[in-house]
Amino acid sequence: MESSFARWTRELTHAEIARALKALTRDYVQRRSRLRGEALTGKGKQAAFALYYGPRHFVITREVLAALDAPTPATIIDLGCGTGVAGAAWALRGGGSVVGVDLDANVLAQAVHTWRETGVRGGGVRAHIAKYRWPKPPVGIVAAFTINELDEADREKLWRELERQVQGGSRLLVLEPLATRIAPWWQDWAGRVAALGGRADEWHFDNELPERVHLLGKSAGLRPERLGAKSLWA
Repeated sequence: MESSFARWTRELTHAEIARALKALTRDYVQRRSRLRGEALTGKGKQAAFALYYGPRHFVITREVLAALDAPTPATIIDLGCGTGVAGAAWALRGGGSVVGVDLDANVLAQAVHTWRETGVRGGGVRAHIAKYRWPKPPVGIVAAFTINELDEADREKLWRELERQVQGGSRLLVLEPLATRIAPWWQDWAGRVAALGGRADEWHFDNELPERVHLLGKSAGLRPERLGAKSLWA
């Protein structure tokens, strides 16, 4: 986190990042149908995501994997990897390497920075997650807070690939926000995962975030002390 804050605050002030965080959060909550992978346009929103949502997603992913007692596969595919924190959280449990999949070259660069700073072996693939050319199973697959951005056709295409991977021995973790409106397809997918022998859960955590992350959230009018998510695990 110190490295990330040092990197972004060379160009942007705390107030500028807080304003961008407020706008980014508004986009995700109120304008989801118009996002389609374009939420992180501009350095302000990229910084806001890296410095606020990145650490939150890292902690949530780490805690969910611990609660599930999830083993670490040799290769972890991080779909819609963003800043690479979900793949890093899984790799740090047992030394796996990460392949991050994302359309945005700037975001992939941030993911590489994350993996380097956390000592994780990782590389990026620039591709739409519904069009990614999958390796043979078994692998680990994490899709953290990203499937909600897909339209129905791409989501169904991705599901067919995920189903094939799980049937081939891969392990799958899907994370999404607790809010029902963000992922109206959730119950359908929960049923599909259950049919594969998996499980659906909701999580609430009391972990404290680093002080600078907490202050950034407060400055944007958010409630950083609330950490939670729902998950699918197969």
